[in-house]
Amino acid sequence: MSEAVSYENHGPIAILSINNPPVNALGLAVRQGLKAGIERAESDNHALVVLIIASGRTFPAGADIREFGKPPVNPSLPDVVRRIEACSKPVIAALHGTALGGGFEVALAAHYRIADKTARIGLPEVNLGILPGAGGTQRTTRIAGAKATLDLATGGKPIGADKAKALGLIDVISGDDLKDAAIAYAHELIASNAAPRPSGARSEGLLNAAENTKAINDTAGIIAKRARGQFAPFRIVECVDAALTLPIEDGLAFEREQFLKCMETPQRQGMIHAFFAERSCTKTPEASRAAPRPLNQIAVIGGGTMGAGITVAALNAGLPVVMVERDTESIARGQANVEKVYDAMVKKGRMDAATKAKRMALYTPATDYAAMSDSDLIIEAVFENIEVKQDVFRQLDQTAKPGAVLATNTSYLDVDAIANVTSRPQDVIGLHFFSPANIMKLLEIVVPSNPADDAVATGFALAKKLKKTPVRAANHDGFIGNRIYKAYGLCATYMMEDGASPYAIDKAIYDFGYPIGIFQVHDLAGMDISWANRKRLAANRNPAERYSAVQDKLCEAGHFGQKTGRGMYVYPEGMRMGEENPDVLQVISEEQARLGISPRDFTADDIMRRYMAAMVNEGAKVLQEGVALRPSDIDVVALYGYGFPRYRGGPMKYADMYGLDNLLADLREFEAEDAHFWKPAQLLVDLVANGRSFEDLNKDS
Repeated sequence: MSEAVSYENHGPIAILSINNPPVNALGLAVRQGLKAGIERAESDNHALVVLIIASGRTFPAGADIREFGKPPVNPSLPDVVRRIEACSKPVIAALHGTALGGGFEVALAAHYRIADKTARIGLPEVNLGILPGAGGTQRTTRIAGAKATLDLATGGKPIGADKAKALGLIDVISGDDLKDAAIAYAHELIASNAAPRPSGARSEGLLNAAENTKAINDTAGIIAKRARGQFAPFRIVECVDAALTLPIEDGLAFEREQFLKCMETPQRQGMIHAFFAERSCTKTPEASRAAPRPLNQIAVIGGGTMGAGITVAALNAGLPVVMVERDTESIARGQANVEKVYDAMVKKGRMDAATKAKRMALYTPATDYAAMSDSDLIIEAVFENIEVKQDVFRQLDQTAKPGAVLATNTSYLDVDAIANVTSRPQDVIGLHFFSPANIMKLLEIVVPSNPADDAVATGFALAKKLKKTPVRAANHDGFIGNRIYKAYGLCATYMMEDGASPYAIDKAIYDFGYPIGIFQVHDLAGMDISWANRKRLAANRNPAERYSAVQDKLCEAGHFGQKTGRGMYVYPEGMRMGEENPDVLQVISEEQARLGISPRDFTADDIMRRYMAAMVNEGAKVLQEGVALRPSDIDVVALYGYGFPRYRGGPMKYADMYGLDNLLADLREFEAEDAHFWKPAQLLVDLVANGRSFEDLNKDS
């Protein structure tokens, strides 16, 4: 036995209790303890049944990810699972919390399963770029069939106890006390002389061949779109197909082979990095020094697309929201915008009318700032104009209650310039929501010069309540995301002007793993938005900066993107992705002639080398200036706000895997073309000189 697994005799029941907080991960000590416990129970003449249960808040929630990539140490999880399944005495697994991945595979190895009513089971390994490696695809398919297994293993989302029981994956749902219920269940099995029932020998899930074949084909088609570029989902389909066609031992061997292939891919490194990056981004200096302020009611100023989206996100979280607009007509539009979101969800069957009514009961429309007098947090979401926002904050300074956190929703603007028009700048923070705010998970929490720690902590508390992924950003034009976006957007524009077709650029970006290309993003967001920002910054533009007027000229002609039916692409009625716009190619040609540029050819590799070099170099500047706390925060911003392919981990992780020396060499090469734009960040130069990586900086933080 080990300290992580205890052995207890309860009459004829041998109880193996796992205790490896916080989530009972299946590290070496747990694996050793389970194997030793099963062997002890088999030789224990007093034991007729074995019960595996866990203390703390959950049954094992998966493998110990910290062991990934390290030399294996026996016993491996497949060895432990086989030993449990081969036990000559009936084995029961009692599940609570989240029995995920390897934890669920341990439960599958048991002959019988009981779970409390709140338990959730799943095979989420695909989210880490791998697949179940200890029989998850094989045993689940034999019990519940191909569709259930594919839904669990390629979707990566857990299911509740009721659904698991309906699928045959759980035998009994307990009452309030799981241990008492499991002991009673064990006595029932003893009384009925129940024999071991290995999941690997079951065949209920294999009986409907037509349904299983359809599930394989349907899932293959779905993941070809949803998981484009990923390795693991397609191997999962192959594993489930193997479960349908091969004997159990051959199927297990095939699954293990595919698991090891996944472990060897860069995608596994990228997705595990993303997993840890999401957890580290909430660790901030302010949160370590102060608790958040109360969050019982919030207010949103502005009922446009962004204000309505923020309102819906808050209502969905159960927060009462006061929405304020300037007049009766405007607040009516604001309320309509909120209801439109819910009506669409009701129409699609994602919400019923009663739930909509319950959430709308938390909504209060108003045209007077006095209506916000009890609000703990007030979010301004008006037009992206500094003077307009400053005027709002002057009024808030007079009407908001003392201690209320005042937040500006802005993509670029100076939060200090907004905070300083109030008498309480310490209460002001920036909250950069991404559109649509009720769907997008990223929330940049912008920290101005002298905020109160608990005001910043409140921003993070709001993000948690809204189930968003927060990243701390210092106050700088564009913060983290839009600043870096501007850099690689400029890179794409320069390549376009130098001879790369904008459509070839978009295709290279799409093939890299992004959902759409950069110029398609411009059209979706509205080209007039970035045009207005360029005009805002024109007076302070560095004369050494190369400036492209291609998109300015398109905007002058009314080509704003999807909203006008013409942008970088044209959008015939009903078309979402657009077709090539011949006007764009004509404007590019005219600009090349005006500037004396001789167009040159760019391969897809040429395009992505420049695109990623621009992205990472700006990320390094963001780090060296302290705008981001750590490289992994930049990765989280790119993943959740800008569509960076998750299986590549984020731009800074990508750079580490590409090699910082290789990336610096690319920058030096490009620097010969444009010394201003391509000048390497000093941080990057220093990291290469010292043989360090961005991951080293993550560890330092």
